[in-house]
Amino acid sequence: MIGRLRGSLTWRMGLALALMAVLATALSAAATRWVGSAALGLALALAAGLPVLLWLAVRSARPWRQTIAAVSGGIESLRDHDFSVSIASPRPQELRELVEAYNSLGALLRRERFDIYQRELLLDTVLQTTPLALLLTNDSGRVVYGNIAARQLLNGGRRIEGAELAALLAERPAALREALEAEGDTLFTMEVSGEREVFHLSRRSFLLHAQPHQLILLKQLTRELSAQEVAVWKKVIRVIAHELNNSLAPISSLVHSGKLLSGTGDPAAGTQLERIFATIGERAAHLATFIDGYARFAKLPKPRPVPVAWPAFLERLAAAVPFRIEGPVPRHEASFDVGQLEQVMINLLKNAAESGSPPEAVTVSVRARPQGFVLEVADRGSGFGEQALRDALLPFFSTKPTGTGLGLTLCREIIEAHGGRLGLANRPGGGAVVSIHLP
Repeated sequence: MIGRLRGSLTWRMGLALALMAVLATALSAAATRWVGSAALGLALALAAGLPVLLWLAVRSARPWRQTIAAVSGGIESLRDHDFSVSIASPRPQELRELVEAYNSLGALLRRERFDIYQRELLLDTVLQTTPLALLLTNDSGRVVYGNIAARQLLNGGRRIEGAELAALLAERPAALREALEAEGDTLFTMEVSGEREVFHLSRRSFLLHAQPHQLILLKQLTRELSAQEVAVWKKVIRVIAHELNNSLAPISSLVHSGKLLSGTGDPAAGTQLERIFATIGERAAHLATFIDGYARFAKLPKPRPVPVAWPAFLERLAAAVPFRIEGPVPRHEASFDVGQLEQVMINLLKNAAESGSPPEAVTVSVRARPQGFVLEVADRGSGFGEQALRDALLPFFSTKPTGTGLGLTLCREIIEAHGGRLGLANRPGGGAVVSIHLP
């Protein structure tokens, strides 16, 4: 207890004041006895004792000044994100508590900074080693962050932070440029190192430091799609085998029954034979239709492009399927196989009508680009789910209970045979849009 009092600033200040009072009283009494006047003695005592009093005051306040200066310097270091500064503990108890509180805060900030650094290091390691290309851009279109995959995709592995995204895309393939310039998620194909690769692009907008930013993710799906294609072909074999068995088994049974009836010589057997032959004919016709659908997909004829005026083509298309034209229609002609592109558009428009979209929201737009034309079939239906957006262009993938899964695949084959490409995306605000890029 005595030790705590001796280390207390209150004890030191009280002792200093007591010494000042005793010294002032002694000097005043001595001066009064010497000069014989109380007033003059008090004045002489103050003149003689004032320097001593000032020296005691400065000495008593020195721990305050030193500690306050040290804490002030430490706070400046904290403001500069330097958490390594610690202050030696002073003797006064009150100041010691203040310094210990500061040192405790500094130690806490050091630990938290170290934890944050470790987390950032782990996060950066994950982002840099992932095969997913990741881009963060600000509102002006400059790249704020890009991982190794994004650098390799956009700039040959060189640093891209601080560069304008538009400048980076100027030397990239048109498919990548158009996918990044478009809105919403999309699926596209481009050539990488001489091989055609399929990519899925997704983008999200958010605020960072009160400024709008956009996060863009590019995932390569070629391996996944190859695995999906193998699974699809296995499914095709099972479907065809199932359909053949369903038709051939009853035909075989009916042929056997017909043989038995023909050997009886019964006049009534003729009617039964007619029914048997009619059933065999129906099953054979169904099987022929089934095989023909797959044969048309497998033996798609080479397109025969001819000059076509867009207004005439859209007018002919509107006679088959209703839709609304959005925006101006280019006046100069395009070159494509009219029958095949008409088949593609009818298929896409029927899908849009069956998506739950209001009929007036099903639109077709045609835009001229320096490298060709872009047709878009848009709706306000349910849009593409994540799986549909990834697998919709695969053969035999369908979200319809009775769908064959050949519609979009056939559309893609026709467009790619024209030297173009087909893109799928979800629209902001709901619905889907299918883009056709024609050279």
